[in-house]
Amino acid sequence: MSQSLTYLSHYPQHLQDQIRHLIDNNQLGDWLRSRYPSVHNINNDRDLREYAMDIKNRYMKKTQPLSKVIYDGKIHIVNHALGLHSYVARNQGGKLKSKNELRVSDLFKNTPEPFLNMIVVHELAHLKEKDHNKAFYQLCRHMQPDYHQLEFDVRVYLTEMDTNGKVF
Repeated sequence: MSQSLTYLSHYPQHLQDQIRHLIDNNQLGDWLRSRYPSVHNINNDRDLREYAMDIKNRYMKKTQPLSKVIYDGKIHIVNHALGLHSYVARNQGGKLKSKNELRVSDLFKNTPEPFLNMIVVHELAHLKEKDHNKAFYQLCRHMQPDYHQLEFDVRVYLTEMDTNGKVF
């Protein structure tokens, strides 16, 4: 019996049918592992910060600095998100100080590097574009030309996680 494809619901029916066929034949995990045979080794907050800063400095030098970049184990469960960008403004001694924080779901500690890249690129794009509009997605594609394919593949990964658990 086929399940609802929550993460893929806004994609065309023919793509949903292909994914459903792979699930029904217990082949979706194998398909993902064949496309992405290895996982990254960015397993702690320090390495994640360095990774995010490298991307930021390559594509977005003039944006505000990041004060915090961490893996967060609560993101997926509480917010139904994969990453979060937060802008915190504080009044200190009559001066308004702001901090930008980037949090990545710890679901991405043991995934292929392109998946982590897509999440980091997405959250970095929010430094410049707050809304998911045309300019936002153009910036994402500037930093990661395969952004839309990777977003789809991450959604397929999440579908397989919900269906069978660990993938990588």
